[in-house]
Amino acid sequence: MSQHKAQGTSLAALLAPAGALAFWSITKQENVDLKAGLIIALGFLVGGYFGGLWAQHLSEMVLRRVFGTFLVIIGIRLLLSR
Repeated sequence: MSQHKAQGTSLAALLAPAGALAFWSITKQENVDLKAGLIIALGFLVGGYFGGLWAQHLSEMVLRRVFGTFLVIIGIRLLLSR
């Protein structure tokens, strides 16, 4: 599967079901700041739209390297955080 198709398929498979179920579970515990969540969701909506458009214009190798680099940076930050 190409990198473009793998990322699109992953979003389709995980985003709505996992997000909806996690949100429902957390809302029952009243651990949600809805105003902050909506502001962040708006940022995700705009960023996801334009990021998705941009990613379609990258070659598979560039997309794979950008994605891999992003994962390494996040991993390092997690390892170094307290």
